[in-house]
Amino acid sequence: MTATQLLPRYDLSQTYRWNYDHAPSPPDGIEIPRVAGNWTYCGLPVASPLGIAAGPLLNGRWILYYAALGFDILTYKTVRSRARECYPLPNLQPVAAPPLHDSKHTLPTIDAMQGTWAISFGMPSMSPDIWRADIERTKCHLPKEKLLSVSVVASPKPGWSLHQLAADFALCARWAVTSGADCIETNFSCPNVSSADGQLYQQPASAAVVAEQVRAAIGNTPYLIKIGYFDDPLHCAGLLDAVAPFANALAMTNCISARVDRDDAMLFDGQPRGIGGEAIRAASIAQARIFSELVRERGYSTKIIGGGGIFSAADVQAYLNAGAEAVQLATAPMLAPEVGLGIRRQMMAEGG
Repeated sequence: MTATQLLPRYDLSQTYRWNYDHAPSPPDGIEIPRVAGNWTYCGLPVASPLGIAAGPLLNGRWILYYAALGFDILTYKTVRSRARECYPLPNLQPVAAPPLHDSKHTLPTIDAMQGTWAISFGMPSMSPDIWRADIERTKCHLPKEKLLSVSVVASPKPGWSLHQLAADFALCARWAVTSGADCIETNFSCPNVSSADGQLYQQPASAAVVAEQVRAAIGNTPYLIKIGYFDDPLHCAGLLDAVAPFANALAMTNCISARVDRDDAMLFDGQPRGIGGEAIRAASIAQARIFSELVRERGYSTKIIGGGGIFSAADVQAYLNAGAEAVQLATAPMLAPEVGLGIRRQMMAEGG
């Protein structure tokens, strides 16, 4: 057994807060294989197309851990303008799932992870004073060649208008930039919440209002919008047209929704949860290709960041072939923190 196989990872049996407080230290003596080629993220130069999505990066210590394991683009887990607790366990429930291409499935739970799980965190966040100071510290310790992106979301109160929602997104984005973020990612897609903060990608006109305010708040800082899956690909063009004037990139796919069944009883009170992992790979690659073709047809400069079910260099290449500028991993590094190193070795062996 190699040293990398002994690397600590997120503990599914423990709470979100326990994992937040027990981030592993960066390992010593890890050789990072070089990836040949010229790579960018939102137009910024990076050493590889390998990013890690917001999900596994609970705080700066988790970011520094994965930065030492071959990831060059690190996305700080989604933060808010006020603290929010995590949903109760289970937060990551393995499920049996065929390749998913819509949100109409009910999936059975299984005991052992087989590549796909239901995700139920609810976008928790520490208070702004905590996450802003943590981002500032993280930026100081992160190697200069790495990019620190920060994911933000609004925390709407009952009765809020769209403009109040947009202002809260913009406030968090501005705080993240002043704390040291290289990029801002607004999360317009969380399948685990039903409020306006989680489903904006399905509302192009509202998404444009929020994106415009965020852009005004962060100036020229590179700006990404994280989106979910469209059951009907005809809706992709409407969102792209709405946000392309404001966003540098779209990151996709943030899960595919499904309900989860355990022993003939619906888990999570019967509410859908985001499904991540191998089951969403084919659909996510297909959606990345659709958006890439729309960008080209319309003459936009919008970049596509691929994500969903990436476990190998072949999966990375499939997203790149579909038109993605770079990729984000989440499930694979939570299961096997050394996966980034393995992908880099595969890419190095293949010459790119």
